[in-house]
Amino acid sequence: MAVEAQRQTRGSESELGLEFGRRMQPTPQEARIVIQGGQALHGTVTVGGSKNATLALMAGVVLASTGVTGLKRVPRISDIANMATILRGLGVDAVFSEDQKNIRFDATRLTSFEPSDQLVTRMRGSLQLLGPILARQGRVRLAPPGGCNIGARAYDLHLKGLMALGATIDESGGYIFAEAPAEGLRGAQVYLDKPSVGATMNLLMAASLAKGTTIIENAAQEPDVEDLAQLIIAMGGNVVGHGTGMITVEGVEALHGVDFTVSPDRIEGGTFAMAAAITGGDLFLEGANPAQMRPILMKLAEMGVVIEEAPNGVRVMHPGHSLKATDVTAMPHPGFPTDLQQPIATLLSLAEGTAMVTDTVYEGRFRYLNELIKMGAKARWEGRTAVITGVGSLSGADVEASDLRAGAAMVLAGLVAQGTTRVFSVHHIDRGYECFTQKLASVGANIWREDEFGKRVEAV
Repeated sequence: MAVEAQRQTRGSESELGLEFGRRMQPTPQEARIVIQGGQALHGTVTVGGSKNATLALMAGVVLASTGVTGLKRVPRISDIANMATILRGLGVDAVFSEDQKNIRFDATRLTSFEPSDQLVTRMRGSLQLLGPILARQGRVRLAPPGGCNIGARAYDLHLKGLMALGATIDESGGYIFAEAPAEGLRGAQVYLDKPSVGATMNLLMAASLAKGTTIIENAAQEPDVEDLAQLIIAMGGNVVGHGTGMITVEGVEALHGVDFTVSPDRIEGGTFAMAAAITGGDLFLEGANPAQMRPILMKLAEMGVVIEEAPNGVRVMHPGHSLKATDVTAMPHPGFPTDLQQPIATLLSLAEGTAMVTDTVYEGRFRYLNELIKMGAKARWEGRTAVITGVGSLSGADVEASDLRAGAAMVLAGLVAQGTTRVFSVHHIDRGYECFTQKLASVGANIWREDEFGKRVEAV
């Protein structure tokens, strides 16, 4: 069987030879980030390309049946390395530039419809391959994707949307198998029960090559969706309404390769903004887009953080007095992003007063508070809401990065804690933050990495 032959010849993932894969090998779970707290951060930090946008754009390159697609300002993180490996297993050429900040893709010879199980089960972003592979190949077989354990992340909206375009879905045998009708996908009017970013992206990509018009109602409005829509338009697609709750896609016969620059990562920018605030520092976030960060910056301003916008970034300063507690509700864009719920909860743990933090997106995203409590935080939670009362200080401790953004929250706590903090399971952090410890050290943090044997190693 052809599929079985592809599976046998694919080989191990390491054999695919990522240019920066040798530098970005999976981090041993015993490795840790070590922080001596108490240093205020001052200086400039460059905000890299958006992780979430880049993963979607890398899926989008599959749509181009002619030409080469170049992505610029990609973050050097393990999720990007893994996605590039997955694409190579599908027959897509992926070549990194010498500085590893740009990738060129040639998807003209797509040879497989079945992404590698090994890497798909590691990362949620691989789910974005459903739509483009189905549109190009007429079928796709995908293992249930992995990623951070932060509660239910059902993909039923992805499948319902693809079925509305005419695909048949079979989930027997533990895989997602989707097949387009013989005449190809067809445009349809699709209403999403909630504005899912992933479902919006998959529908956007599948509809771009479908016959006729697709209207996506209650669509996600995140900047990452806008990036993907702009890529499809640059490739020759016809998309309007991106950035709003209703996106209209007029399918075209084929798309071609283009050069495209990834937008800055508002989550990375927000994390460093909170690092400045929690340490009593002053950071300029070079390359940050204040318009995309507006919900984050406004919430920090409510707490008393001083924000100054500039044409080329954002300056974030501690006001010199105690920050004030404020309630936070994480919700789809343009609301406060769920990916910064954990970092801002850490900031709130040192603010004056009591705050309620509610996450309307994921119900399982408060387990990290157990680790924060080890450091002296005062918090309790039930369901989707946590109550956090500010304390005078935190103390260093050994803590676990239970997921990507929880890891960032633990690092923020360590930056301000008295004594030494060791953050374990840092492979989660490496999935989403480029050179995290290096960037923090460059602005004054006393931070380094140790391997599983306790030996100090070069920061990643």
